[in-house]
Amino acid sequence: MQDHLRLDSFDLSLSDIASVDVKMLHALSLGVGWPHRTEDWDMLRHTGQGLAAIDGIGRVFGTAMWFAHGTEFATIGMVITSHRFQAHGNGRWLMEQVLERCGHRNLLLNATRPAYNLYVSLGFVPEESVYQCQGEVAPRLRSFEPVKGELKGVAHADLDSIAALDARAFGTERKRLLRILARDAKGYGIWRDGTLVAYAFRRSFGRGQVVGPIVASNDEDAIALVSRHLSEIPGQFARVDTRQREGIFLSVLQDSGLRIFDTVTTMSKGRRFLKAKSGEPSIFGLASHALS
Repeated sequence: MQDHLRLDSFDLSLSDIASVDVKMLHALSLGVGWPHRTEDWDMLRHTGQGLAAIDGIGRVFGTAMWFAHGTEFATIGMVITSHRFQAHGNGRWLMEQVLERCGHRNLLLNATRPAYNLYVSLGFVPEESVYQCQGEVAPRLRSFEPVKGELKGVAHADLDSIAALDARAFGTERKRLLRILARDAKGYGIWRDGTLVAYAFRRSFGRGQVVGPIVASNDEDAIALVSRHLSEIPGQFARVDTRQREGIFLSVLQDSGLRIFDTVTTMSKGRRFLKAKSGEPSIFGLASHALS
């Protein structure tokens, strides 16, 4: 697999994303309208691995990252190419490099509309739409019946229970990711008969705060968790990425000021990924597009 590419009058080479100046990565994402801060880039680089396409004087023209969970599965994200080279093969080159490094793993990504056809050509299969809901949180939120069980903040000691519940919903264990997210996140959980049945994190991201992951077995629990988080940040910018395309959960987000801003498509390569079953824990809110 070639590690150099000539585009127009530029010779690009690959560099480990961990070695690249984060300000250059931030400039690249700003250039395509993505909201990531330098802090968000640093968290992602600490969590996963990645490549950057750079020219002879160190300018960054593209990135791609992967986030492995064990030896059988990984998510792919932060696939960015500068506008100037989006139609010149830079994205395909980067993706081919990532696919080679991911080996036999089953893969998941969330495709923007401009990148959708590229991923189809690389063997990815569409599964569901993701609705990016964001906006300023309404000053007053809808009232609901009290949650059944105990809703309270989560602590470090709860991480094993969170990871076990999350694995049932996500389909594979990702305790290391959850541990990293928990360092800077506020979390709430719902317990019934001493067992954790739902949880949600909230952390700073982009223009404000993102609520996710959100894991629950029904709309009522998911709504109780997201409402608790949003009630603490009235008037602030917040975001929830969800695959719930119908039902009261999406309605509550919109009533809370988080309107649908954009959509992406969850795609898989290898085994199909999404297997939500009624009454079983499922992902109501993503950690992020890259981390899913």
